Amino acid sequence: MNTVPATGATVRKLQERIREARIRESDRMDGIVDLRETERARLELLAEEMAGVAEELPERDRDRFLLSILPGDPPRYWVDATSFVMMGRDKRTFRFLQDTLNGRIVLAEANDAGKMADRVTTHLAERIVERERALAADDVETARHRRLADARQIQNHARSRLSGFWVFLAFIIGIVVGASALLVYAWVTVA
Repeated sequence: MNTVPATGATVRKLQERIREARIRESDRMDGIVDLRETERARLELLAEEMAGVAEELPERDRDRFLLSILPGDPPRYWVDATSFVMMGRDKRTFRFLQDTLNGRIVLAEANDAGKMADRVTTHLAERIVERERALAADDVETARHRRLADARQIQNHARSRLSGFWVFLAFIIGIVVGASALLVYAWVTVA
């Protein structure tokens, strides 16, 4: 604040207040940038913990799991298309979240990157087992459909053979009836 020397009255200057507001904003933005860098650094610790797990993933499952930090605000360590780890409000707590049709659910929270890596690894294992079970059920269902289709094909083949027999029998009966009619006609006309 400025004071007028002679009267002691306060003179307010807008430019000084704008400058002070800019300084406060700059300090706050520096803090926000530092927080983002801190969040990213903690997520990178988690990524380092998960590096061995990422290498152990079966080849057929590697395209289903991201296991990396993708650009965004706030930074997130993406596990798969619907689940990710981000830092909590205190910037120290790892929060493992999953997006569902009914909203976002918290799968786990931990302050330690190792504990969170254990929880994410458990989640990965559960998802892999779920997929294997679904594929096995699909194989069972496919085999059942294949057996039903084979049974229908055998039935249709038997029906076609049976219907071929009836066509042949009708043809023979037609020949016998036609020949008999010709003989009767010839007998009646000659006599």
